Amino acid sequence: MAKRKIIKIDEELCNGCRLCIPNCPEGAIQIIDDKARLISDLFCDGLGVCIGHCPQGAITIEEWEAEEYDERKVMENIVKQGRNVIKAHLEHLKDHGQDEYLAQAIDFLKSKNIEVPLEEEKKQKTHRHVRPNACPGSSVMDFREETASPKKRPAAMRAESELRQWPVQIMLVPTIAPYLDNGDLLIAADCVPFAYANFHEDFLKGKTLLVGCPKLDDIEIYQEKLSQIIKNRNIKSIAYAHMEVPCCFGLVGLIKSAIAESGKNIPFHQAVINIKGERIK
Repeated sequence: MAKRKIIKIDEELCNGCRLCIPNCPEGAIQIIDDKARLISDLFCDGLGVCIGHCPQGAITIEEWEAEEYDERKVMENIVKQGRNVIKAHLEHLKDHGQDEYLAQAIDFLKSKNIEVPLEEEKKQKTHRHVRPNACPGSSVMDFREETASPKKRPAAMRAESELRQWPVQIMLVPTIAPYLDNGDLLIAADCVPFAYANFHEDFLKGKTLLVGCPKLDDIEIYQEKLSQIIKNRNIKSIAYAHMEVPCCFGLVGLIKSAIAESGKNIPFHQAVINIKGERIK
């Protein structure tokens, strides 16, 4: 066994609500004795999608000695659960940029003469990449074509949203989302839009948005995801808008490090907002 990232479930916090179960198509979690349990190291891919669906905060990601994740064994378990579970697993791998595991899963299905759901959907081209029957909170949507031309709005409306895509949370945005390419990236601490009144006009207009909290979220997941995005997508520039509080500054070094590791010359700018909602940098 080798060290790798894997979920850890706090039994004291877990109330057995089962909300994590449908969000782990790999079948790594089961409810046993009214508690969520990790039943097999080799089924857990360590991406932590289940974390966002735990209302008790009982699931975290840690790095420890565990069996290597085995995509073939996972697929053997998944195909028994039917087409919808197969599809959910493939989308899960695709959304998180796990191209190698995705290829292994597709090869397994073809070797068993089982239909590959994603290949059928590729034929249906649309600028909105919405997954049928998926939670609307994490379905990928691209609004850029709709916001490219100005709209007429009632005089009573003071402002219009400049949001160009969905989702916006760093934890939810797939590293392969099409709206990440050929654009300017705005990373915003999630308090900024509430503190700074003119956020849409001054910061968001014309940019792709990623929102997160470096204090409350897992900074290691941020580091991995941002590194993949910066390295593998064509990003023109990066701006980080954050509050003046110390916890927000932790993401500055992480972003700079990810840019340096990518070997790309990507302009990086900061904007700092104080707790009164004023821009100070």
